[in-house]
Amino acid sequence: VPAAWQRPYLNVFKHFRVEEWKRSAREGDVATFTDTRLKGTVYRIRGSIPGSSYLQLPRTGTQSLGLTGRYLYLLFRPMPRKHFVVHLDVTTEEKQVVRISFSSLFKEFKSTATWLQFPFVCGAAGGSARAPRHELVGDAPTDVRWTCLVLDLRSILSLYLNRHYSHLKSIKLCSSLLVKNLCTSDLVFDPGVTFSEARQAELACHGVAPMPREMAFPVPKGEKWHNLYDYIRFPSEGPKGPKDSIQKSCPGPAAAPEDPVRQQPVALTSAVRDRLSLIQQITSPKAVSASWRR
Repeated sequence: VPAAWQRPYLNVFKHFRVEEWKRSAREGDVATFTDTRLKGTVYRIRGSIPGSSYLQLPRTGTQSLGLTGRYLYLLFRPMPRKHFVVHLDVTTEEKQVVRISFSSLFKEFKSTATWLQFPFVCGAAGGSARAPRHELVGDAPTDVRWTCLVLDLRSILSLYLNRHYSHLKSIKLCSSLLVKNLCTSDLVFDPGVTFSEARQAELACHGVAPMPREMAFPVPKGEKWHNLYDYIRFPSEGPKGPKDSIQKSCPGPAAAPEDPVRQQPVALTSAVRDRLSLIQQITSPKAVSASWRR
């Protein structure tokens, strides 16, 4: 159960005062700038080698963030034509530290008892479904969008290692990335739903809430969130079970069947279906060793 100070969500950058660099660390080319489109401060992490430039929370490896929220929200944009790496160290109820990494550098899913590595497939805003394989795995396209990535840390540990999640120990964001913010919560935030829509549909009964305003990407009047940004929830369990790569799987977030806002099935075009099929072939699931599931 999360501590009271972590409810209903925790704005990580704000709480740990990242801009002061007293409880966080930076290495290499890490800078801040004001993004006029996002109307706020953005952290830019860049460098030719992902591990050479990074933003790290907490400051040292002996400390722990102690964040117990089930979901980690990362608001970020990969830099076009570059690679990036993100490392999350999580602690299990058995006091085991497991590293969860995802990167556009990884070509396939790999796992050990203490390290899960997931490929991140960068989608283009208007990319072709029939793009060659090398265009789907690798550096980000020029029109890569700002993305709200939702990682279900409890499910990741349970599905891939049969472990029970306790808390998030540390975060390391490596080049090349633009990052707006991080947030942890036990709630599923849907950025495409407004506060008035959420009230009318009583989404709180289903554990779904609109994105907190301080964590939200701005949406100009008359526009729709999902036409401007990407939303990725991982693991996204479909008919074939969990996938072993992180990628956008549909035009909107994967909502529960009983979600009254999204009862209508999403109609995928043949082009989108082709692209999803190709991504599935590239990142076909591999069985986790049975010995780790005991």
